[in-house]
Order: sequence, then C-alpha cells, then structure tokens
Amino acid sequence: MNDSSTSAELLTTLRAVVRELAPGDRLPSSRELIDRHRVGPGTVARAIAQLTAEGVVITRPGSGTYVAPRARRTEAVIDTGWQTVALADRSVDAQSLADSAAPEGAIRLDGGYLHGSLQPARALTAALARAARRPDAWDRAPAAGLSSLRTVFAALADADVRADDVLITSGGQSGLSIAFRAIAAPGSPVLVESPSYPGALAAARAAGLSPIPVPLDEYGVRPDLLAEAFARSGARLFYCQPTYQNPTGTVLSDERRQQVLAVARAAGAFVLEDDFARLLHHGGTVPKPLLSMDRDGTVIYLTSLTKPAAPSLRIGALIARGPVLERLRAIRQVDDFFVARPLQEAALELLSSPTWDRHLRGLAVALRDRCGALVNALADARPDWQVNQVPTGGLHLWVRLPTDDVAAAVEARQAGVIVSPGDRFFATEKPAAWLRLNFAATADLADLSAAADRLGNVSSQ
Repeated sequence: MNDSSTSAELLTTLRAVVRELAPGDRLPSSRELIDRHRVGPGTVARAIAQLTAEGVVITRPGSGTYVAPRARRTEAVIDTGWQTVALADRSVDAQSLADSAAPEGAIRLDGGYLHGSLQPARALTAALARAARRPDAWDRAPAAGLSSLRTVFAALADADVRADDVLITSGGQSGLSIAFRAIAAPGSPVLVESPSYPGALAAARAAGLSPIPVPLDEYGVRPDLLAEAFARSGARLFYCQPTYQNPTGTVLSDERRQQVLAVARAAGAFVLEDDFARLLHHGGTVPKPLLSMDRDGTVIYLTSLTKPAAPSLRIGALIARGPVLERLRAIRQVDDFFVARPLQEAALELLSSPTWDRHLRGLAVALRDRCGALVNALADARPDWQVNQVPTGGLHLWVRLPTDDVAAAVEARQAGVIVSPGDRFFATEKPAAWLRLNFAATADLADLSAAADRLGNVSSQ
C-alpha cells in the first residue's frame, strides 16, 4: 500500500484481520498499521473510527483497539394470527403473476416481455438522459399526465379522441386496476374473454369483482354468448383484448367488432379494450381499435409502452369520454398523485425520436421470424402438440396438449425450459390443456430451437 491508499482500502484489510481474530483479541497498534501499510495517521484513524461505529471493534484509551464481542442474532417471534381474522376473506391472487426463479441454463419461454436483445436499450438510455437534462424534469407533473405525452397517445389510438380524453398511468397493469375500481363496485360481476390475461383476472379480483368467462373461437369472442352473459349476470363491464389477444393471439373479426359494441350498448355496459399489442404486429395490417368505432363513450381504451419497449418503462394510458373519465382521474390521483415526470419525459423523448420507428420496424420482423421458427421447431419436436392458430402479432403461441398442462410445465422445467401452464388463463375450469410460449423471451432463434428439442423430451402420457 502506498501514500495514495485510502481508508477504504485499509478498511478492507482490517476487516479481514478481524475475521481471523477472536473477540477480545488486540489489533495492531496505530504505529504498526502506519508502518506496515504505509499510510498516514489520518487514514488509520478514519478506518478505526468506521470499524468502531459499525461495532466491529472497541477502543480502550491508553490500551489499544480490540475485536468487539460478536452479538448473537436472535429471531424475533411475533404472533400474527390475529391478522387472519382482521383481513377476512378478501385475498389478492398474485401467485399467477409472480416470476419464478429459473434454474441455471434454463430457456425461458414464459412471461410477457421482450428479451433484452429486442429492447431499444440505447434509445431508452438516450431518451432518459435528455429528459433528465430538462430544467423542469423533477417538477410535479399534472395529475392527468404531461399534455404533450397525452397528445401523442391520442394520436397513437387511431381514433377521434383528444389529449383531454387521455389519462397517463404507471403502465398497463396500473390502468387495469384503476379501470376495474372506477367502473364496477366490489361484489359486481365483470365479463372476460376465456382464456384471458392473468393480470386482468388478478386485478379484477383484487377490486372485489367476480370474473365471468365468455368463450373465444378463432374469430374472437362470440357475440351471442356475450349477450347471454350480460343478460344472465347483469354485468356492466366487459374486459377484452380484440387485437392479438393474450394468450391466444386471436384478432376479433371486423364483423364481430361492431356486434360486440352493439351488445354492450344494449346492456348499458362499458367495454374495457386492452390494446397492449398494437405495436407488436408482425408486419401486417393492424385493425383499428374498437375505440375508433365508438360513438357514445362505451369503450374505455387502455394501452402501454411496456411491451414494445422495456419492462421498466412503466408508462401507459387510459382513454375515455364522459363522466367515467372523471372517475378514472380521481382514482388515479388518489393512488399516487401523478406518474413520475422524468419517466413521462423519457417516454415522450423516445416516441418523438426517429429511432422509435426504426425499432418498431425491426421488432416486427424479429417477432415474425421468431414466431415462425418456434412453430416449425415444435412441429418437428412435438407433432402431438397443436398450434391451431399462428398469430400475426403479439409475443405468444397458444399450444394445445393431449396431456395435463401443469404436469407438462413441471416436466419442461426439469428439462430446462420454463413455460406457462394454461390453467392460470381461465377464470373458471379450463376446457382443455394448454401451454403459452413466449417466442420473444429468448436471446435468439437458436435458443428457440434448443427449447423445442428439450420439450421433445417431455412425457406425452
């Protein structure tokens, strides 16, 4: 150690010395430390003071510095049994949303986000840096969100809406929670597609609502069964994903889009349109949202930047017209006052940058290629597994199995592939066995091929 050594470096050395000594043992004197490590008296004094403050050593004036007694750690035992009674029977189902730790070397085909290699990391970093340099970057943001960002979201919605109809949220999941609590009272039914997004089912139940499933086919939700569900349940809200539905990838047909709106209007109900995947198309034409056909405020529209950008870009938007918008704004403000301004500014910088359009074009190609690669690899490795519909957008394949999906997911994990079993996507009993596979969650096409090979070893019994 030379004259430029710091007390931090000496601290590391002294901590190693203390670990080798027993409580009560004496440390070398200050003079010995100065000579041995070639440091100044001030450096030694600072290091000893830090160790004393941490309780690692004790000093005895005129005697020296000694290793302090090591305190025994005891676990505090408290009785929390009373909480079960106080919390009553309203549980929050977050289990289906939690990401489990993957074994080393496992290939992840679960989750709902892009792999890091598909995220616009450089553009995000640059956008955040520019946003942070704004003079007002850390000022309070308007409760509804920055006007300029709301204007951009209004344009992205491809409908006849204005910035004043837009409410910025902390991502799509926050928007779901706000909408469910704003529209329906606890104890009310809410109609959902079957299968549906687990995050929506969890958010609805957390709001005290009871999800009632309405089946899908290859053209989307069935309007006849939707009308019947409204009539039987008295529900005043239908949650759906008309474009690249999660988990099936289904696109609601043009004819049914009109029918769904007509059914909801007849029931005096709202439609919560979750348009999370509009920017996740695979290069084809994307249908206009239900919002664009809405002429009387039936549709509440939800979108987010999280899926096409990165998990931590927690910026979304709710679009609504009429009194319901005021209800949404009120709940949003009570929750957390406003969305962090630097993140809103960064989102605005990103969306305004030419790199964003380039990212989306490249992403469309990558998603199309990955989807096709996984479909072909599964056809070779698992001809007994059925992909009834190859999606033209989104991140997932919905695969039907001849065996139990939960057991298959367990075996797949043991084989080194993490997948999502189908049971979590149904509000009630599942009609068959399914797996959801995320073809955008891996580093490259080679990983998809390797994952399919490993899935070929999963039992078909």
